[in-house]
Amino acid sequence: MKHIKRILLILIIFSINSCSVYNFTGTGKIDAKTFQVNFFQNNAELIEPGIDRTFTLALQDIIQNQTNLNLVKNGADLTYEGEIVDYRISPMTATADQKAAQNRLKIRVNVRFTNKNKEADNFEKTFEFYFDYPAEQQLAGSRLNSALKDIFERITQDIFNESLAKW
Repeated sequence: MKHIKRILLILIIFSINSCSVYNFTGTGKIDAKTFQVNFFQNNAELIEPGIDRTFTLALQDIIQNQTNLNLVKNGADLTYEGEIVDYRISPMTATADQKAAQNRLKIRVNVRFTNKNKEADNFEKTFEFYFDYPAEQQLAGSRLNSALKDIFERITQDIFNESLAKW
């Protein structure tokens, strides 16, 4: 009985210690308390109005939802900044009569990440993702919103993983 109590005590100690090192998002222990996401200007040749604001808010949201960091306007421990550098619609596959059967929307974002507490983590890198859709359909309204949501979810998760999760 004494041996079982000792084992349970050891298990409890290990589980308490492990909770302070890891969390469900895999970020581990973050040496920061605050973050800021500067406005990501849309510098792509093809401009889709509003995607710069939508992307900036999506990046803020993922960090707020997956960490306990506080969002600030300036002077943060972690800073995300950059620009949307490419917004492109391209034909992907053709039909037998040489018409586009499928189009692809691709968005590329350049990101500069700065960790003022750990400069070794700083990086500048591009992230991109795409959305395929039938060529006979217009990419507008709810279809465009769905495409942007899918693309931005993937890009922001990739940015999160690169900067905080260290996968």
